[in-house]
Formats: sequence, structure tokens, C-alpha cells
Amino acid sequence: MEWKLSDEQDSYREALRGWLGDVASPEAVRGWFEAADPAPFTERYAADGWRGVGVAEEEGGQGGGVVELALTAEELGRAVAPSAAWLATVLAVPALGTLPEHTTAWLLPAEDLPDSAAGVRADPDGRVTGDVARVLAGAEAAAYVVVVGAPGERTLRLVDADADGVTVRPRALLDHSRSVADVRLESVASTALDADAETVLARATDLAGVLVAADALGAMERMLELCVDYSLQRRQFGVPIGSFQAVKHAAAEMEVAVEAGRSALYFAAASVEAGLEECGLHAAAVKAQVTAAAAHAADTALTVHGAIGYTWEHDLQLLYKRARLDEHLLGAPARWNERIAVGLVLV
Repeated sequence: MEWKLSDEQDSYREALRGWLGDVASPEAVRGWFEAADPAPFTERYAADGWRGVGVAEEEGGQGGGVVELALTAEELGRAVAPSAAWLATVLAVPALGTLPEHTTAWLLPAEDLPDSAAGVRADPDGRVTGDVARVLAGAEAAAYVVVVGAPGERTLRLVDADADGVTVRPRALLDHSRSVADVRLESVASTALDADAETVLARATDLAGVLVAADALGAMERMLELCVDYSLQRRQFGVPIGSFQAVKHAAAEMEVAVEAGRSALYFAAASVEAGLEECGLHAAAVKAQVTAAAAHAADTALTVHGAIGYTWEHDLQLLYKRARLDEHLLGAPARWNERIAVGLVLV
């Protein structure tokens, strides 16, 4: 199956790629990582009008849907641009019903599926207490969507990150393009959200599967390009290493993974957008398969490049870390495969 984007979607991807090429060059990306401060990119991204693409106008966005969100994630992954704040906020929109002005994050571990979130405690006055480790964009968020209670009885509440009783401790990741933090709530005032928790968590989970897979696809495609370029430049025994059969096979395998992943990914994005009955299975399939393929491609790319590929000066190391984290971000492949196994009806 070959997926075809519309002319408008192709134009959007081309425009975003061009903008990222100007604003998020490898040198600029390294500067943000060395400063451990993604704010310059996050602020510029919002100021230049990209933040609301893929969010419906009635939700405070600029229109578009899940396919546009997937295109955005793919280009951010390709550029290795800081994306924790964007991803966390997009995933919070179903709970909020609108695109928030500032970064808002789900209060759940970055390695968990949203719909498996264990709730924190809440007292009768709506004050919440609990500890959540490794929250995606935890230190960047201005607010948190908090899950309260056990599965089947969960409710959602909103907490201001600056409220009394909130403690945030950033954690370092090998992949500097994303951020996590441990968040502690000690009897913190919260506001109830008027949303069905189980429905919203299921929606956020489907979005997470598609968007992390798209990010991995973008990184994988760029790693393939670097491999091809390097194999034509690097010479051994007087010839480019790209002439060696083993290198040709490695590149071909990566190309197949990219093209197969793209068709499956955008079908899944359209399925989630349309709310098809099996959209959750489609999202799970691409999260499990595309992120695993990207992690494998990262290892292959590093083998082709040799030791130079993991030096700070080489772009491959940025993409390698990006793809390896995507494999486990918001659920490892085994977790998503389990979701597929549970959801399949065998006759």
C-alpha cells in the first residue's frame, strides 16, 4: 500500500522542513543542547505560527488534524529539534478541549502509555498528592493534567506548575532533544476538568502512538540519507564503501523500512483522525513497528559510519539517540504489541 498526501499537506511539510532548516540547523540544535535550554526554539516555534497546526480551529488551533500532526512530528524528528513541549501539549489537548497558551503536560511517566496511567490521590477538597517520575516536559510545563483514581473510576484535574506544594526535579537524558522531570505533588490545589477520563486517555494514547512513530520515521529517513552520503565519500581499498555489497544491503534495508513505515504511519494517522473502530490497533502497530525499525536502523547507521558516527561533531549521534529514545518513549514495542494482542478479535 502506498499512502499519498494531499498537495496542501505536501506543501506544509515542505514549508516546515525549510523553516526548520533555517531555524534549527545542526549548529543551533547543539547550542540548545549544550545550554540545556530548549526555550529559544519552543518560543520561536510558537511565535512563527507552527504550534497550532494540526489542532482544530474550534480547539484554538489553526486547523488540520492528526495527519498534519504526524507530518509535524516527522519533520521535528528529522531535524532533531527540541519537541518535548510540543508533544506533551498536543497530547493534553483532548483533556483540555483547547490548545493551551503555555506548555501543558500529562502527569505520567514518559515510558508509560497514557491509558495505563495510575492516578494520584485526591482529597474531598480536590487537593492532589502523589509522586510521578520522568514526566515528559515536566520542567517545561506551566500546568499538568493529573489523573486521579484507579482505572475505570479515573477523573482528570488540572494543576498549576507554580502552585504551592509542587516540586519539580529535572532529569538528564542521553537524548538532549527531549526532557523529563520528576514531579511531586503535596496537597496541591487543582481544578476539575470536564472530560471523560477513559475516553480522553484512549485518545491521547492513540495520538501518542502515531506521533512518536512519526518522530522515529523522520529520524530514520535522515539517518538513511547520512549513510548514503557517507558511503559515497568514505573510501577503502581505493573505492567508496558504498560499492560494497554489505553496505548496499544495509542501505536497501533501511530504505524499505522507511517506505513501509511511511505508508503504515499515515494510514494510522488518518484512521485515528476519522475515529475508525480499529484506530487504536493501527496506532499500536505503527508505534511498535516503526520505532523498532528506527532503533534497528540507528544501529545499522552507526555500523556504516564507524566510530565517527558517535562523536559530538557528527549529526548521526543526535539522530541515533533520538531514535533509540523513541523506541521506549510512551511505551516500548512490547507494551504496544500487548495492546494489539488484547484488542484483536480472533475467530
